[in-house]
Amino acid sequence: MAETAKLQLFVKASEDGESVGPCPSCQRLFMLLLLKGVPFTLTTVDTRRSLDVLKDFAPGSQLPILLYDGDAKTDTLQIEEFLEETLGPPEFPSLAPRYGESSTAGNDVFHRFSAFIKNPVPTQDDALYQMLLRALTKLDGYLRTPLGHERAREPQLRESRRRFLDGDELTLADCSLLPKLHIVDTVCTHFRGAPIPAELRGVRRYLDSARQVKEFKYTCPSSAEILAAYRMAVRPR
Repeated sequence: MAETAKLQLFVKASEDGESVGPCPSCQRLFMLLLLKGVPFTLTTVDTRRSLDVLKDFAPGSQLPILLYDGDAKTDTLQIEEFLEETLGPPEFPSLAPRYGESSTAGNDVFHRFSAFIKNPVPTQDDALYQMLLRALTKLDGYLRTPLGHERAREPQLRESRRRFLDGDELTLADCSLLPKLHIVDTVCTHFRGAPIPAELRGVRRYLDSARQVKEFKYTCPSSAEILAAYRMAVRPR
């Protein structure tokens, strides 16, 4: 990274117009930059009032947006790839997961959650909830299955004790999944009385581990902000 390069991340603001809002893509990049340990400026944008702040460098673009030395980047996945390539070893840590499966584990959970929580037809609730549970159970299976490095260390290990998707350190895979999984747990608990079941031990361990890590806690919107964002989308029971 050039010494003169400046990083600015623009993310959606919450209902108060100032704090970080419940946008998984925004939190994803916010976490990534904190894990990289690189200096950057964070700007929250109230999308109801202050889009003029973006007009000079990214008119009409959706948040999050990254400015790298004045160059605007607007696609979340491409931003992630750019930062991993640009902010790499030895100066910055690599956040790429060791196992390809870690990047796809749980990738259908948020889709199933959205279909369930926004469903306008009450008679479909049970079927949609079961589809969400199947997606969560599949993720739980991955989190509880020992990975290669765990088996090499403990050949008789029957259930993984790792903290995150790929091991005991956060990776790009976690930056992508954890913000969404936290929303799933928060919204389902409040609006449907259906938190992620305790018997899904791997998923519960995963969330509990994340909620103890500063990079997740610091970037995570409050539960009140998450619920406010979903209140209009959820059909009353």
